[in-house]
Amino acid sequence: MALVFHIPSPLRVFAEGKAEVILEVPAATMGEALAALWTRHPGLRDRIVTEQGEVRQYVNIFVGDGNIRDLAGLATPVLDGCEIMIVPSVAGGKN
Repeated sequence: MALVFHIPSPLRVFAEGKAEVILEVPAATMGEALAALWTRHPGLRDRIVTEQGEVRQYVNIFVGDGNIRDLAGLATPVLDGCEIMIVPSVAGGKN
């Protein structure tokens, strides 16, 4: 099963500088897919989930067009070839 992770610029330092990580792993859920990603790039884990294993408040994860927060969270099913986009919130700018 192939999964395509899109890694945002601020997190690429934890993924060997890659913008895209393709994993050939058996995964039925987003939780399993992320566990496979962390096996390959362990530095990403603490930036995406809390110590309790919950997706951080300021991080959104999309499977296709759907935000996993609006789906089944880490139990959201993943399919072969699906694209997973990690999107951290961005703050700053001029008031």
